[in-house]
Amino acid sequence: MTDIGGGAEVGETHAGFWRGRSVLVTGCSGFLGARLTQVLVDRGAEVVGLVRDQVPWSPLHREAIDSRIVVVRGEVQDQGTIERVLNEYEVSCVFHLAAQAIVGVANRNPVATFETNIQGTWSVLEACRRSPLVARVVVASSDKAYGDHRTLPYTEEHALAGRHPYDVSKSCADLIALTYAHTFGLPVGVTRCGNIFGPRDVNFSRVIPGTIRSALRGERPIIRSDGTPVRDYIFIDDVVSGYLHLAERLDRDAIKGRAFNFGTGEQLSVLQLVELILNATGRRDLRPLILDEAKAEIANQYLSYEAARRDLEWSPEATVAARLDETVAWYRCYLDLD
Repeated sequence: MTDIGGGAEVGETHAGFWRGRSVLVTGCSGFLGARLTQVLVDRGAEVVGLVRDQVPWSPLHREAIDSRIVVVRGEVQDQGTIERVLNEYEVSCVFHLAAQAIVGVANRNPVATFETNIQGTWSVLEACRRSPLVARVVVASSDKAYGDHRTLPYTEEHALAGRHPYDVSKSCADLIALTYAHTFGLPVGVTRCGNIFGPRDVNFSRVIPGTIRSALRGERPIIRSDGTPVRDYIFIDDVVSGYLHLAERLDRDAIKGRAFNFGTGEQLSVLQLVELILNATGRRDLRPLILDEAKAEIANQYLSYEAARRDLEWSPEATVAARLDETVAWYRCYLDLD
């Protein structure tokens, strides 16, 4: 096991696989990107990170991960920059995580979201197609790419049918990635994950960090929906492990050009999730304030990860409740509420 700080661990995949390997991570300053970058560096990879903005509260900067990698400033839509990086640093593996990932922002500014999430994906993939050295490409999609389906859980055979701006951007990016695999033979794999949580996420508009902060401060947590939407929540270290499992197997014909779901098999309503957090924080006395303001939300979204378990030998390492205990402990320290 590799300790990556904050009391969390990511299980080993292939020992020594990443040592000396040149890797590009787009979106490396994001919540998931920073954690993946740290794990890759800890395993000996030579990481190049594409960063658009200097984000002082990102773990990449706060924990000095950026001092251990090559940081390139640029837009993910800039294919020329991507091509320069791939060639100059002799990159053999690409993790494409850069995205506008906030649903509310996508609703307010759909065009910028489409430019980043859709154009950014084809720019990265086209640059990879033109590089003779890139042998593995992992593209981050989302369970949101599936859109609304009556039959659940989602399997990888479900149609990609996003309807709202963020969901549509992920459906499109996902399909573009698979196009590059099936038309051009690019060794691409796609990840479709549930809602990711864990230490270091300081976007308090998200339900888990927002609820933890409210509970630790003795404030009523706010639920913007009516509390009934059901989602799949997955711990960040399990996601990182899934990315590594997939990347390491992209030399196999049976894995190339496929998408894999990463989830927990636990289906939780927002209200159930908030109750778990109140238990983990020891604030069962608090009652959530249900605003019922969130509109255009899909009622139920959760995943089957059977294909990842069977073909990638991956599975989550702990329950959501257990991972919430770890997560709450980190926020207690972060918010200086010991």
